[in-house]
Amino acid sequence: MTAPSAPNSTPETTTSLDTIRQQRVDKLATWQTEHGVNPYPYTFTPTHTSTGLHNTYAELENGTETEDTVTVAGRIMAIRNSGMFLDVMDTKGKIQVFCHKESLPAEFLPQLKLLDIGDIVGATGTIRRTPRGELSIRAKSFQLLSKSLLPLPEKFHGLTDKETRYRQRYLDLIMNETTRDTLRKRSAIISSIRQYLVDAGYLEVETPILQPIAGGAAAKPFTTHHNALDMDLFLRIAPELYLKRLVVGGLSEKVFELNRNFRNEGISPKHNPEFTMMEVYEAYADYHDMMTLTENLMAHAAKVATGSTKVMYQETEIDFTAPWPRKTMAECVKEATGVDFMAIETDDAAREAGKQLGVHVREFDRWGHVLEQVFEEKIEHTLIQPIHITDYPVEISPLAKVHRDNPRLTERFETRVNGWEVANAFSELNNPIDQRQRFESQLGERDQGNDEAHQMDTDFVTALEYGLPPTGGLGIGIDRLVMLLTNSTNIRDVIAFPTLKQKS
Repeated sequence: MTAPSAPNSTPETTTSLDTIRQQRVDKLATWQTEHGVNPYPYTFTPTHTSTGLHNTYAELENGTETEDTVTVAGRIMAIRNSGMFLDVMDTKGKIQVFCHKESLPAEFLPQLKLLDIGDIVGATGTIRRTPRGELSIRAKSFQLLSKSLLPLPEKFHGLTDKETRYRQRYLDLIMNETTRDTLRKRSAIISSIRQYLVDAGYLEVETPILQPIAGGAAAKPFTTHHNALDMDLFLRIAPELYLKRLVVGGLSEKVFELNRNFRNEGISPKHNPEFTMMEVYEAYADYHDMMTLTENLMAHAAKVATGSTKVMYQETEIDFTAPWPRKTMAECVKEATGVDFMAIETDDAAREAGKQLGVHVREFDRWGHVLEQVFEEKIEHTLIQPIHITDYPVEISPLAKVHRDNPRLTERFETRVNGWEVANAFSELNNPIDQRQRFESQLGERDQGNDEAHQMDTDFVTALEYGLPPTGGLGIGIDRLVMLLTNSTNIRDVIAFPTLKQKS
C-alpha cells in the first residue's frame, strides 16, 4: 500500500468524510506495514511543555540556535511546507516543530508524508528561535503516538453551531481555547471553595444520591427502580436532610458536601437537570452567619477566577466585595409595586392582590406563595449586584426556622446576582414537632396538585427528636457561580457534558 505523496494531497475541505477517513486508514496501514511502527504505542515521556519552553527561552534572540535537547508531545494543529513545519499543541499551548532533512535522519523523512492534522506526535530536538522570532524545536526524531482517523473541523473556533460543541465537547476542547479556559477555571473555582471550607474547619462528607424520599428542596425528582430490593428510589434533589443527620450525630459541628443534584425539570440557559451544589451546615450558627460565609466564599472564588472581586459579566461590572445589601422579600415587593403584603392577612386577599398585579396565581396558593410569585415576576430580574433577599414566608420554606420576630416568616435568605438565585440558606428548623407539622402541610399541598411540595420524611423527624443544635445551613449553585465568574451566558458552557436531547 503506497502512501500519498503529501500530507494533504487531496484538500480535506472538499472531500467527503468517508473518503478522508479511508485515506487516513490507508496511512495507518502504511505506518504499520512499510515502517513497522505501532501507531498507538503504550507510553511516551515528554520532558517539557510548550508553555514551559516559551517561558524558559523568552529571552532567546531571533536567529539563535542552542544545543539544549527537549522532548514534547501533543496534537498537530497545522502542517506547512509538506511537513517541514508542524504546530504541535499540548494542554499548555503550542510550539513549532521544525522537521528538516539536515537534522532528521533519513528514515523519518517519508514518515512526514504520513502525518495529518489531528495526529498526536512526540518530538525530540534542540531549541532554536527562527529569524522571524518563532520559538521552535529542530527535530532530531519524532514518533506517532496516536493516528487521527477523522479530520478536525475547519475554522471551528467561534463556531456558532453550539449543538456540535456540546455534543462533541472533545472537538470543542481541541479547537476552542475559550472552552478550555472556562472549564479549567471551573476546576479552580471548585478547588478554591473546597479548600476555603476545609481551612475554615468544615469536614467534607458524602451523602446518598439514591434516596427513598426526595427531600431537601421543592423540586420534581428523577425516579429509578432497584431490582434486588424491588423498590423505587429517587435521584437526590438535595443532600440537606442527610447532612443535618450528620450534625445530629455529632460527626462534626461543620460539614459540607460538594456534589451533584438531579431535578426532573426544564432545561434553559440557567438550568441543567444534573447540576453541582455546595451545601454547608454549621452548628451554633444562624442565617446571618451564613450570609457572611456566602459573601466571603464568593469573593474568594472571584479572586481565584479573575484576580479581583470585581468581575465583568457581559457589559456590567459585578462587585462581589463584601458586605452585600440585605433586604426582605416583602420590602422589595412593596418598593416595586406599592403593595404591602405584610398588611395582607388572608390567603384570599393575597391571591386577589397577586391577580391585580398581573402575576400567575394558583388556586391552592397561600399568602406566602403569592408573595414569592410577585417577587419572582416583578423584582428578581432587576437585582444585578449581589444582594441577600431575606425573611421568606413559612409556606415556601418547610425546612427553615420560624423568624424570631414574625411567625409568618422564616429565617431564610436567597442570594441574587445578575437576577439569578445563586445561594439559599436558613436558620435550620430543629423543632421536631414544628417540622412534622410543616411536612404535613406540604402533604396537603401535594393533594391539591403541587407536585413539588415536600414529602414526609419520618426518619428525619425522628433524627430531630434526638436533638439538632441551632444550625445554619447554606447551599450555593456552583454552575451559576461559574457562569458569572467566566462570563458565560449559558449553563451548558460551564458543564463539560450537559444534558442534551437525543438526535432522532
